[in-house]
Amino acid sequence: MGDVALSFDNGPDPAVTPHVLDVLAHRGVRASFFVLGKNIASADRKKLTERAAAERHRIGNHSFTHRVPLGNDTGSDAVEREIAATERLLGALAENPKLFRPFGGGGKIGPHLLSPAAVDHLIANQYTCVLWNCVPEDWIDQDAWVDRALADAASKPETLVVMHDVLPRAMSHLDRFIGSLLDAGHRIVAEFPAACVPIERGRVVRDMSGFVAGADVATA
Repeated sequence: MGDVALSFDNGPDPAVTPHVLDVLAHRGVRASFFVLGKNIASADRKKLTERAAAERHRIGNHSFTHRVPLGNDTGSDAVEREIAATERLLGALAENPKLFRPFGGGGKIGPHLLSPAAVDHLIANQYTCVLWNCVPEDWIDQDAWVDRALADAASKPETLVVMHDVLPRAMSHLDRFIGSLLDAGHRIVAEFPAACVPIERGRVVRDMSGFVAGADVATA
């Protein structure tokens, strides 16, 4: 079986994130948390991100508002408002290199993910851009997502799963999911599949044409 990286989007949430962290600690596995700036603007919620970082999980930027994909955001201040503002709140909690996961709107991959200005910012500030290849839609069916994720992981050698640490019922199945992965012979890893990382440390390493609105970005 293959390698599986676990990631959690849209938190932190005081009703869910502590449970997720407890499960990960119990299982002895590391994950990545892509947080929203609007959440860590709260001191109490930011403490949850501090706990995640202290427990050696990777912390990334998932935009500030999570409302409009950057490729569809026509505001001239979109990059400052969504990426830079969140990064300032993260401060020293940010991974080195800094991680950014764009908002896809239902887990979709396409040119709506990034604008040319967003790509320029990620490159100039030496970000690693992290996409995904497994979205089991835990927000749609908070029980059946486990089976979908397991089937997806069984179908490929490297899987990067997107879950959401804001869904109490869905995350009540997290321990069962991790146990099933391990029982099936998967290795849970902290590293991201190369195919899910089009920008690494500020360098474009994969074809970006399918991820950027209105631009043809060449591979460096």
